[in-house]
Amino acid sequence: MATIIITGANRGIGLELARQYAEEGHEVIRAMRGVDQAEPVFGTTMTLDVTDAESVAKFAAALDDKPVDLLVNNAGISGPSPQSALEMDFAGFAQVLDANVLGPLRVTQALLPNLRKADGAKIAVVSSRMGSMAIPQSGHVAYRASKAAVNKVFQCLASELTGEGIAVTMLHPGWVRTDMGGPNADIDVATSAQGIRKVLAGLGMGNTGRFYAYNGEELAW
Repeated sequence: MATIIITGANRGIGLELARQYAEEGHEVIRAMRGVDQAEPVFGTTMTLDVTDAESVAKFAAALDDKPVDLLVNNAGISGPSPQSALEMDFAGFAQVLDANVLGPLRVTQALLPNLRKADGAKIAVVSSRMGSMAIPQSGHVAYRASKAAVNKVFQCLASELTGEGIAVTMLHPGWVRTDMGGPNADIDVATSAQGIRKVLAGLGMGNTGRFYAYNGEELAW
């Protein structure tokens, strides 16, 4: 049985990932700052605001020296409107970067002592294909930029943790029917979560630092 921490696990992809891991018998710690949409409530629920350094520190302190096998940085926001390169809410842009880039790094750094206590720990961040430089599209500029940035940050993290045997990956969950993805998205949360779990099961030091879609496809940066 693994100990798994998932941020933003009160709804959507994070909640479904947590549910599937818990059904397999793993110890799941669901970190969240919003209203819990789980019915019934399951696993261990803990308050966490990834944009608040004090909240992150309290979360890590509450874990004490508990080994953590898998950390899934799923919490994030879509950002403001307007959000184009021609018209931008700059304060909103900064909030997106804080939540989607600095937040996952804050949490990961705070939990490194716990990850180091596990054998073959893994770290994932839920990114998006929308951040790929290979896709020359606009719209949702702050969100796209945040995902491009978090990919680079966690690629660097993978490199720096290689000698410690901790594997890292960046994940595109697909276009998912959630509050963020909307009702017209391609896939449901169960399909996305199942695919993500399969990718994470195959993650190791041989493929650390890579960017994968939920269906196992390796993506261009």
